[in-house]
Amino acid sequence: MTTLTVKTATASDEISVIDTIVLAMSSDPVMRWLYPDPHNYLLHFPDFVRAFGGKAFEHSSAYYTDGYTAAALWLPPGVCQDTEAMVSMLQRNVSGTDQGELMAIFEQMDRFHPRDPYWYLSIIGVDPAKQSHGCGSTLLQHALLQCDRDSKLAYLESSNSRNIPFYERHGFEVLGTIQAGTLPPLFPMCRKPR
Repeated sequence: MTTLTVKTATASDEISVIDTIVLAMSSDPVMRWLYPDPHNYLLHFPDFVRAFGGKAFEHSSAYYTDGYTAAALWLPPGVCQDTEAMVSMLQRNVSGTDQGELMAIFEQMDRFHPRDPYWYLSIIGVDPAKQSHGCGSTLLQHALLQCDRDSKLAYLESSNSRNIPFYERHGFEVLGTIQAGTLPPLFPMCRKPR
């Protein structure tokens, strides 16, 4: 297996990193619930990624592997997503009948976030053509080393139940289930520093 290099994304990498995430999440149950129409997904999901995890670019905590095969947006302790931009965008781009369920989900998400300082993996994705080649593991391990050095928790919400074993192999534990209405479940997960 070829050794992968993890790089910190700069402003010039932002579009490529977001493109990788958009490609990777194209069959994600929660993201496609938000944007079931392919055109709307491709049109609006990049803005969702920017609002949900884009602050990682400002804090040098957006990472990618060689050739943009995988990308991850981590928010450092004390840094939150741009909730106002995200809610405003979702109100414009998601059907009105689904917006109530979304607000219920956001409230539930807040209840699971750790009270102690933590690194938040807002989103991670691997190009579907490169999955099962170690890209996601390499990317995740890179950031978890920082969490361990800082003695900080790592936290995420898995939007796909199939990914839970992957996160568990890296030390994450499921805290519960977040669900409202017809929205597929999210699984909050936390990892203690080692």
